Amino acid sequence: MHQASIAHLKKNVAPYEKTDTKASIRQLVNTLVPLVLLWYGAYLSLSVSYWLTLPIAIVAAGFVVRTFIIFHDCCHQSFFKNRLANDILGTITGVLTLCPYEQWKNAHAIHHATSSNLDKRGIGDIWILTVDEYAASSLWRRIAYRIYRNPLVMFGLGPSFVFLLQYRFNRKGARRKERMGNYLTNVLLVALYALLIWAVGWQAFVMVQGPIFFVSGLLGIWLFYVQHQFEDSYFENEEEWSYVKAAVEGSSYYKLPTVLQWITGNIGFHHVHHLSPKVPNYNLEKAHVATPPLQMATTITLRTSLKSLRFHLWDERNKTFVGFRDIKRVLGKTDPAVHSIKKHSPSLQGK
Repeated sequence: MHQASIAHLKKNVAPYEKTDTKASIRQLVNTLVPLVLLWYGAYLSLSVSYWLTLPIAIVAAGFVVRTFIIFHDCCHQSFFKNRLANDILGTITGVLTLCPYEQWKNAHAIHHATSSNLDKRGIGDIWILTVDEYAASSLWRRIAYRIYRNPLVMFGLGPSFVFLLQYRFNRKGARRKERMGNYLTNVLLVALYALLIWAVGWQAFVMVQGPIFFVSGLLGIWLFYVQHQFEDSYFENEEEWSYVKAAVEGSSYYKLPTVLQWITGNIGFHHVHHLSPKVPNYNLEKAHVATPPLQMATTITLRTSLKSLRFHLWDERNKTFVGFRDIKRVLGKTDPAVHSIKKHSPSLQGK
């Protein structure tokens, strides 16, 4: 993409970077109020039937995802015009979504600055190996990578590991502000959960909050995963890497049904967000529609996005994602990790 085209693209998106305070407040109300009411409704439904509680909890989980989008905008200083207001709301919504504000904001900023850069992986992203890196890895590293990329692990155990464990501790080398922010989030989280347990009892709390946490965590990881893991995504080494190409070609347009688009705060327009993180979530679709070049981003749907579960390695030769079963075709080699894993994982038998 030529420099003139890049400048023109950014110029087209710039008008949509403006924060609308009234729109932000409306979104805050239509997200947090239903979340509280649904949580309380799920609690009341326990006296009727747990089969009634579960669907209410699933809907509540959707509003947790929407709350996370507000948190996400606060991290980019795009939800309110005032930095302090973003920081305060970001901390509060971070407690509701189990995400430490300062830690997540810093890691996510690195993700935006290095997305699709093969030389700068490892912070704020999904673990991705290239075919050659995987081939050169030890047997145990291959096994660890296969376990990590297994959907049952990533989307089943992943939410508990990330939100309950990883986010409760400070990153190595974290600065004082980030460390103190993490401590504050943990204290507020304990206080909130203690209050809820005192109010409804620990059993009711677990029965309501458990499915809400699991479903919202699963959806959150899935959205983050699928927005960069599609067949013809974009990855390059530092010398060839382009920020704009990483945004437009390395981030997908996840075309969701209207209800799901609303509940996920338009984050499906991920290519727009990566091009300009200052665009508030409620302006993402407007920027996409008003900027024809952005409409050429890879579009995935609910059905086609499921293909991403088969993508495990980045093939630098053909510039595409491939699955483990494609290793032999790409390299002409068998994978010794397959035989070791199959002995312990019946779900992989015959693959």
